[in-house]
Amino acid sequence: MFMILVFVFAVLNIVCKAQDSTNNFASIEVYGSKFFYSDTGEQFFMKGIAYQPKPNANKMMSKFIALGEEESNQTISRYIDPLADPNICLRDIPYFQRLGVNTIRVYAIDPQQNHDICMNSLMASGIYVILDLSEPNISINRDTPNWDITIWERYKDVIDAMNRYPNVLGFFAGNEVTNDKDNTEASAFVKAAVRDTKNYIKERNYRTIPVGYSTNDDIETRGSLSKYFICGDVKVDFYGINMYEWCGYSSFEISGYKERTQEFKNYPVPIFFSEFGCNLIRPRPFTEIHALYGPHMANVWSGGIVYMYFEEENKYGVVEVTSDNDTPRELDDFKILSDSFKKVSPITTNKENYTRLLKDKNEFTINCPSLSHSWKANEKLPPTPNKDKCDCIELTQPCVILPLEDKENYKKMFDFICGEVDCVDIKADGILGYYGEFSDCSIEQKLSLELSKYYMQHEEMGICPYSDKDTAFKVSGKLQSKFKNKQSEDTCSKYFKNLNINKERKNEFKEKKDDKKSTSVSNLLIPHTYIVFAIFILVLLFNIN
Repeated sequence: MFMILVFVFAVLNIVCKAQDSTNNFASIEVYGSKFFYSDTGEQFFMKGIAYQPKPNANKMMSKFIALGEEESNQTISRYIDPLADPNICLRDIPYFQRLGVNTIRVYAIDPQQNHDICMNSLMASGIYVILDLSEPNISINRDTPNWDITIWERYKDVIDAMNRYPNVLGFFAGNEVTNDKDNTEASAFVKAAVRDTKNYIKERNYRTIPVGYSTNDDIETRGSLSKYFICGDVKVDFYGINMYEWCGYSSFEISGYKERTQEFKNYPVPIFFSEFGCNLIRPRPFTEIHALYGPHMANVWSGGIVYMYFEEENKYGVVEVTSDNDTPRELDDFKILSDSFKKVSPITTNKENYTRLLKDKNEFTINCPSLSHSWKANEKLPPTPNKDKCDCIELTQPCVILPLEDKENYKKMFDFICGEVDCVDIKADGILGYYGEFSDCSIEQKLSLELSKYYMQHEEMGICPYSDKDTAFKVSGKLQSKFKNKQSEDTCSKYFKNLNINKERKNEFKEKKDDKKSTSVSNLLIPHTYIVFAIFILVLLFNIN
């Protein structure tokens, strides 16, 4: 009981101090290719560490059994939000301070939870947070990319939950979505996410929080990727590279850092290592830190984020935690990293001097990368997902499917239904720059639309197609009428006025195929007729002779 009271008072003390610091805490601003403190105008360099605890499999299973399957599916997440659990973040903040970090990167947070204690406590310790907007189950898939309402709603929820904290340094709209030449088209969807995220922050009158992208260091795509995200009308505010070129006791010249620094010396937005720390040698000597914050690189790069805080199977951690409440055990990497961060002090500028420097520089336009065998992302981006339009599918269509437990069944059902109806209105193609009218809807809404089109073509059946024990519909075999008013009805009607046209187009396409087939047969019959006639004439002439 005594220990509990001590913990409560400690938390209250931290929160009170944090509240005081919130009122005058300087946010980080982007200007040109640098980060600056909003109050002093001094340049900001990241000394960061990645921070995301891994879920405990045994605890997850225990919770699953305790709650029951249906409730567990709704309440158990595939990730732990360390910023929503004071037991975790308050335990670790003193270690961040000893490491000398001023930034942590968190890959997934739960926007439905409260983050006040952790964020304010981090603020009181002078620590900024850079957040990924996605989470493991809701992100842009590099193999089947889409920018849809489900992902967009997730992004907005995170922004709404976290924008009020001045120590939110920025948001990542994607992490290594394109990771080689075979999935470059996925970048068109990430760039659309950057566009919509920046617009949303502006429309909501939130603080101007920078939005960027975190890429890998693939040799075939890194040049095109870096250009794509700063060309045209849509540009990232910062650009992070997950960099693992420097291993052990390498050097600026041997590691590849020299080449990368030369390539990015004129990059127009802040660039930094969104992950670094090769672990081929353990403990890691972190000799790259002296180069990253030294005179060769500090004029181009804005620091970096070490991967990572927690030790896991991949052996990148600086502390080991065996259970949620255990005291972290410092690994050898911890002291080496701490010492390395403390020894570096990059030469900085300030916003006023930097502004004068920028005026002397010639502005130049960066062209988007040309399409090639190793770069296929179109400059035309997907539209902003339209929730009202997608909700109309559930309001109006006869076959509104419920989420499937087995996610593999979605592919099976789409393969079936798109063989029966024209699915062009849900297709999204980042190579061609084609995005169907309903391509921005959720996977259930898109499937419901196509199943409903099939139903409307075969109304005599009276049931929705593909009904089995694993498939359930909210409404089956009848048009819905859930409009709240005439305006809602008119709004939804305009989205679906082309559905019957799509049906006719498919029939029309079939008729054209039949016409083509008939024409082909006729063309084959014509020469045969001439041959028969010619043979008849020859036989006739032979008999006359």
